Amino acid sequence: MLTGGAGYIGSHTAVELLGAGWDVVVVDDFSNSSPVALDRVADQASDRRLRWHRLDVRDTAALTAVLRDEGVDAVVHFAGLKAVGQSVEQPVRYYAVNVGGAASLLQAMDDADVRRLVFSSSCTVYGDPERVPIDESARRQATNPYGRTKLVIEDMLVDLAASDDRWHLLSLRYFNPVGAHASGRLGEDPDGIPNNLMPYVMQVAIGRHPFVRVFGDDYPTPDGTGVRDYLHVVDLALGHLAALDKGGDLPGFTAVNLGTGHGSSVLDVIAAASRAVGRDVPYKVVERRLGDVAASWADPSLAHELLGWRAERGLDEMAADHWRWQRENPSGYAG
Repeated sequence: MLTGGAGYIGSHTAVELLGAGWDVVVVDDFSNSSPVALDRVADQASDRRLRWHRLDVRDTAALTAVLRDEGVDAVVHFAGLKAVGQSVEQPVRYYAVNVGGAASLLQAMDDADVRRLVFSSSCTVYGDPERVPIDESARRQATNPYGRTKLVIEDMLVDLAASDDRWHLLSLRYFNPVGAHASGRLGEDPDGIPNNLMPYVMQVAIGRHPFVRVFGDDYPTPDGTGVRDYLHVVDLALGHLAALDKGGDLPGFTAVNLGTGHGSSVLDVIAAASRAVGRDVPYKVVERRLGDVAASWADPSLAHELLGWRAERGLDEMAADHWRWQRENPSGYAG
């Protein structure tokens, strides 16, 4: 079962799971996603079973019924709110939805006797890192309510594992997902103005915004702009497949980074997008944004050691696939 399985990462993960022979049931309230994405998932893997249920994961009784009726073996938990800026403005809502939803899911899983979980965590749990690359032993220090909800959920999983050794709980701390399915049929469809760099760059390229705002060019990085670890969403989806294949062998709670192991700057991303588009994507340097860090990228060696996973796709492929999605779906799933 994929909670939030109609979303950006969830829909790509569904394709890879179906292709690998898993049957998939999606639970989603479609508050920030579209059932159209699931129709397109089915088109990509029509030989396998895909079912979905419209419900809020905070409805514990309904969730328990789905787990039992569908014969679920394992859960990947994507559902939740994820905009950093919005979390600062609406912290109570973020705790209610993210933490409350996770608690409801764990209760439903316990009631249905399903105890394999892969949790969609984030590199935001590391906050402003003391060192790069970041490995799983790095200090956790979220700097915003969104990141703190991830910390609280991870702590909940640690406590759950300590209370009952039947659980297999794997938290995937992923870095910056970008790109889209190579078919151009699945991609990121943000509600309103994108919060993340690549989709904003591509919306500039398609003409929805005049230029990309680059928040500062005086950081201690090679070109002065912020450096992040960008990860192709298909590689990320394959990371979830590896987690399901291997995670059952890992007892208790385990946290694993998913990233490429190297960083790209804001200007690197804009340059890759320009190559994909075939013309320069305009940008302007503006003041730094409060809360941004200079550089953050993963040490993904544990993912290779435990899960046999590593990222394969580079920045140019990420940009080309993201542009194909944006060009062919200028209004996202509504178009």
